[in-house]
Amino acid sequence: MLTFAHVPEGKTIKNRLHLDVNPTDRERDDEIRRLLGLGARHTDVGQGDESRVVLADPEAILQL
Repeated sequence: MLTFAHVPEGKTIKNRLHLDVNPTDRERDDEIRRLLGLGARHTDVGQGDESRVVLADPEAILQL
């Protein structure tokens, strides 16, 4: 299921798509390993101490 949310900030750059992924058929760490194996890479978008993991590939950023 995809959910689209409005944000209070106005558009300042080209449109971006952020996907929040919550696997239902495996543990989060297993899904992270699977995505890393497919070419994703860890990235820092300023998440600080939050418990989410941010992954990027050439086309998108995935947040888990």
